[in-house]
Amino acid sequence: MFNKFKHAAKHCLTASLLLGITNSGFAQETFRIGIVSFMSGQAAESFGIPAVNGAKVLVDAFNKGQAPAPYNKPGIGGLQIEAIYVDEAGGATKQVQELRNLYERDKVDVVVGYVGSGDCLAVAPVAEELKKFLILYDCGTPRIFEDNTFRYVFRTAAHATMDNVAMARYLKTRNIPVKTYSMINQDYAWGQDSRKDFMLSMANLYPEAKPAVDQLPKFGAGQYGTEISALMSQPVDLIHSSLWGGDLQAFILQSAPRGLFKKSQVVLTAADHVLPGLGNKMPDGAIIGARGAYGLMAPASPLNTWWWDTYSKAYNVYPVQAPYRMAQALMGLKLAAEKAMAANKGKKPSTEVLAASLRGSEWMSPAGKVRMALSNGQQAIQDTAIGRTKWSEEKKMVMLEDIQRFAAECVNPPLNVKSEDWLKSGFAGAKCDSKPEAKPDAKTKKAAK
Repeated sequence: MFNKFKHAAKHCLTASLLLGITNSGFAQETFRIGIVSFMSGQAAESFGIPAVNGAKVLVDAFNKGQAPAPYNKPGIGGLQIEAIYVDEAGGATKQVQELRNLYERDKVDVVVGYVGSGDCLAVAPVAEELKKFLILYDCGTPRIFEDNTFRYVFRTAAHATMDNVAMARYLKTRNIPVKTYSMINQDYAWGQDSRKDFMLSMANLYPEAKPAVDQLPKFGAGQYGTEISALMSQPVDLIHSSLWGGDLQAFILQSAPRGLFKKSQVVLTAADHVLPGLGNKMPDGAIIGARGAYGLMAPASPLNTWWWDTYSKAYNVYPVQAPYRMAQALMGLKLAAEKAMAANKGKKPSTEVLAASLRGSEWMSPAGKVRMALSNGQQAIQDTAIGRTKWSEEKKMVMLEDIQRFAAECVNPPLNVKSEDWLKSGFAGAKCDSKPEAKPDAKTKKAAK
């Protein structure tokens, strides 16, 4: 299946070019989008390829005018979307060159992409230097916008501080006792920031809790025998991890048989995307996040039902974190571009006008409202959710129970306040509503049958 996907990916540029050719042989103007995500390597199977699949099914629906309102106008402003897909594998230096190629050789109007925080940190300054429009659909590190000022670079999803604040709040609202905790996170921007944010959140909500074992394996390590032994050698109440992709799958498959999940409460801040692949090998009772209200934790709405059904029908699996994040990026882009085009008499707007249209905007996604509320309107905030894993023998899938939702203003820093400063202030200005536990909506029940 994967080889078949790679073969198809090689021809996606040729296929997409055909979209702009009429029967008479004359090329029509299209709206060109470069889409970058992992299509090979350890992050591909559970994250990169589902994100690309999400882009493909959504671009197809957009071009046919088959998405629900307000996304039902064909293409973008009447222009067919031409998507060019690029593999994110290969490291930051390679991605900088690929980004330049998309803008300078392929003449794309916008690039939507990037999962790795290291890649985002590398490409964002380049897009800004070139004055080209870039949407980061994922990444986690708050550093991208908190340490830089951009005009042409946006992130249409919340950063990692939200994940760790929500996790600590979940533990506290359920009175889960934590006197000691250990951590295992990847040794690069994403893992380092997640570790720091969780420790600071715990210092606010569990001031007596003491950190114990602190592991920072390399990204893509794959083998965690030594780390697991260290974690098990010092009993603690809680083990925190922001591992993701193939690293997370490997860690779970290697640690669960050794009893790690029975010895301590394990919390995984970015884990929903590995549930379909792991199946009954995912231990019960793990507390997980999805980096947003995604997948089985997505809110009930007509838009979410349409997205769930459309993706599930196309790929025979329900959408998780990555395709949800890709969808909210493309939906935000579509509305912003169409607004800018309407003000430009239906013509393609300049990069400056397009950026101004997305800056500070808000829109509804399958995961709820997305608001470009931070970093001068370049960085999004959104609601999120946390839940517990439970294998259903009847439904033959991992379900999520005891779900709690958190409002964006409760788990994201306020405007003009850096994440670390906000955490050290004790969440000053946070607005937390007491939200009831989520109940599965019709699409979740349908998929679980």
